[in-house]
This record gives sequence, structure tokens and C-alpha cells, in this order.
Amino acid sequence: MKIPKRLFSGYHGGCHCQGIAVDMKKGFIYYSFTTKLIKADFKGNIIGTVENLTGHLGCIDFHESDGRVYGSLEYKNDCIGKGIHSVLGVERENEEGFYCAIFDVDRMSRIGMDAEQDGIMKAVYLQDVVNDYLFPDHKYGCSGIDGTAWGPLCGNADQKEYLHIAYGIYGDVNRKDNDCQVILCYDAENWWDTYARPLSQTAPHKNGPEKPLHKFFLHTGNTEWGIQNLEYDRCSGDYYAAVYKGKKPQYKNYDLFVIDGHFAPVSKTHPQSGERVEFLTLKKQKNGENGLFFPYGSTGMFAVGDGRFLFSLPVRHKKHGHGTKVLLFRRTEEQHRPFRHKVFYI
Repeated sequence: MKIPKRLFSGYHGGCHCQGIAVDMKKGFIYYSFTTKLIKADFKGNIIGTVENLTGHLGCIDFHESDGRVYGSLEYKNDCIGKGIHSVLGVERENEEGFYCAIFDVDRMSRIGMDAEQDGIMKAVYLQDVVNDYLFPDHKYGCSGIDGTAWGPLCGNADQKEYLHIAYGIYGDVNRKDNDCQVILCYDAENWWDTYARPLSQTAPHKNGPEKPLHKFFLHTGNTEWGIQNLEYDRCSGDYYAAVYKGKKPQYKNYDLFVIDGHFAPVSKTHPQSGERVEFLTLKKQKNGENGLFFPYGSTGMFAVGDGRFLFSLPVRHKKHGHGTKVLLFRRTEEQHRPFRHKVFYI
């Protein structure tokens, strides 16, 4: 299926776009708009929506092996959780918990399908995230989860795919333990039939793996809310991690980082906790920089696999709320413009 050069999601109310996922074979694009999942074709027609989520659906990824969409899903009562409830007009507090949501997207056939009632969504409870979030003062600055990507282990040639889920990280400039990204890695091929269960949002289950296969760390310096979008690029064999740039003056505070997929994790001592942990390697750019300045990716990106990427460019209408334009870019080696779009406009 030919990838489109530009798409528009339409406008979808009070919550902005969190991520995109693409099924290249069938010609569908999926949008996460925080409290709902949207399925559209490459002509921009909306095929179906899954709605009534009272938590935060973040970055999403389409898994070719089983044809399902996977996404981070968090229920919490910090400023993000309260903001979502304010938009939805929900008065109750959430029972705090973190999940991988799995959507059987072949069944998305109409607008307004219900996340609980229509049997499309199941969820897997992520105990490790809960432990770090509820740890006094949030261990590693953990604010929950966001970036989600299927791909091989870094430095592993067998190409078996694993599910990677990145922490959100509080951007507090006064603490020193929040300068590393945290990425959990799971062997999740059989989750739909093993751990995944339908999710009641008023009585959430706690069914999921005890711990991840790996817990990776990546030293990027300070960011706001950690890795927003994570994407594996088959062309380069690297992972792209888009963030909201941080504010600590000792760092360059990039928008986008590239994780070098050719280097296996290295065991090192965590600089604050003193634990022995696995660190991933940032890919050096041609100019020697550890990251990229590029304003898009934090609300959605997709690697086509041939050096091209789709990026979400968020837009907002005064009356109809949030939407996103999705434009096709090509990776370059230019320092000040790492991606190019032929007919670039916003």
C-alpha cells in the first residue's frame, strides 16, 4: 500500500493527539487522542473509534505479527489524571494503575464503540511501573508510561520482536535522579491469550507479568514527561525517542534522541541509586551531538522502513478542539534539518 504524503485526523475535542500507528498492508492509520482510539483509512475516512477511556492512552504501535494495536494506558491522580477528568467531566478519582492496552482493531467498524462493553480492548497490568510510581517521591522520577514500540533487542541479530514501554519522567529541575529514561522490555507475543483481560475502569484487574524481561536505562539528561513516543526504524536498526525538551541548563535539551540498535546493553552503576542496571547507547550524530533538534514526534511518529517517517503536527480549532496533520518526511544528515518534507507547510 502506498504511504500518503499527508493526512488529517479531523478534530476530536479537548484532548490532543498522543501517538499514531500504521498498518501498511491494509492501509489504515490509528490515532490515540488520550481518551479514545481512532481508525482511519489512507484517504482520511474514519472507520471506527473506541471511546470512554477515563485514563491516559499514550503512544501506540501496530504489531504486524498479530494485527493488533498496543498502547500505554495509565490511571493516576496527578495533574495529568485530574486534567483528563476535568475534560471528561468525571468526578471520581482513579485507582492508580498502569497497563498495556491491546486493541483488536480488525473489529473496529463504527464510531463510538465502547472500550469496556464492545470486547475490542484488553489490558495487561504492569506491576513494575506501579512499584516505581508509588515508591516514595517516585523512583527514577517515574510519572507513569508513554512511549511504546515493538522491535528487536538492541545488539541482537535474531530480530525477534519485543514490546518496549518507556516511562514518563517528571521534569523536576531540582532533583538529580530523573536524568535517565527508563524502558521496560517484555516478551509479549502471547499476551492477548495469557495476561490480557477486559478492563473495568471502576474495578480494574491486576493481571500481568511480575516483572519485565529487561529494564533498560538511557542517559539523555532532563526531559519533561520522559519519552513521549518511541519508534523502531527497520531501515537503520535504531530506535527513535521523542520527548518534550527538558529545562536543566547543564544539558542541551534535545527534542529527539536516537538509540543505537547495534550496541547491546551495557551493565553500569546507576549514578543516583547505585544499582547495577543495563544502559542503552545513544547514537552519535555526524556533528558529534547526542540528540536532534526537531519539533515533531512527541505527538506521534511512524518509521516507514525506507528512510521515510510520518510525523504528527498537532493543530487546534477554537470550536472543535484538537486534531493533527500527519506529514511524510525523509531522514537527512543535515545538522539543522534532520528530516525534510517536500511540500512543507503547517
